[in-house]
Amino acid sequence: MLWVATASAQPYPSRTVTIIVPYPPGGLIDLVARIVQPQLQVELGQSVVIENRSGAGGNIGAEAVARAAPDGHTVLLGNPSLAISPLIYKKLNYRPQDDLAYVGQFGTVPNVLVVNPTLPVNSVKELVAHVKRNPGKLNYASNGYGTSPQMSMELFKAMTDTFIVHIPFRGSGPAVASLLAGETQMMFDNLPPVIPQIKAGKMRALAVTSLKRSSAMPELPTLDEAGMKGYEVTAWFGLNVAAGTPREVVARLNAALNRATVEAKTREQLESRGATVIQGTPEAFRSFVQAEVAKWTPIVKRAGVVAE
Repeated sequence: MLWVATASAQPYPSRTVTIIVPYPPGGLIDLVARIVQPQLQVELGQSVVIENRSGAGGNIGAEAVARAAPDGHTVLLGNPSLAISPLIYKKLNYRPQDDLAYVGQFGTVPNVLVVNPTLPVNSVKELVAHVKRNPGKLNYASNGYGTSPQMSMELFKAMTDTFIVHIPFRGSGPAVASLLAGETQMMFDNLPPVIPQIKAGKMRALAVTSLKRSSAMPELPTLDEAGMKGYEVTAWFGLNVAAGTPREVVARLNAALNRATVEAKTREQLESRGATVIQGTPEAFRSFVQAEVAKWTPIVKRAGVVAE
């Protein structure tokens, strides 16, 4: 505890702050990190750099932060894998609830159900009928085990009683590439990164996963509107640091995050991509993740999802 006491006595931050993005460049988590980074740098008065450290459904990057010095200089871009990974991995080398401190949640976005344009479907109803006529013959891509896109599809499968083969990738970029190439026929992805491909006609969007339509693409129905009553999944993001980080450091980082996300340019960039910006406390973020664990536990059990 002497080390922690010494760290807390020094000004924070005293050197460069590194944000670990646990996925490759190009996906939602990477995107929001790069949107927030410039203003967070202003608020902290120190350089803030982004390091992509992908693998194992986000767990390699998360574990790196959990094992980092508890001084607030190594930060995780937290995401739904913190709630889902403990449910689907038989063995994790870290415990999200115990080995990480929760700084603050700063946004949510819907996922979107997209298909390769060659698939002969134009609605959720048509997709369900097509899959039921071809059980086990269609593949869906995901950003990896334990990600909200994978769980979005598993919930879809459970609610429609359909069988679609899961093909996991290391991040959104490779998963989208497989869909565009026709290697997979459908996927859920976070809405912001795939808006350009949707608008270009390279993939066909059928519905979003939030209960309300997205301001980024208001023409898209929700899955609830499309007949899957009560269907709701949102991707979310926040900041975490290693457990044991002094409370005053967590509070300083939380305050900087909240100020950064209300800055006009940063907020506009997030909202223009369909994000709902959230201001909150460390305690609220931890409680939110605990609620996510409770939400997904029965779904994972029912679907028998296990990471390979």
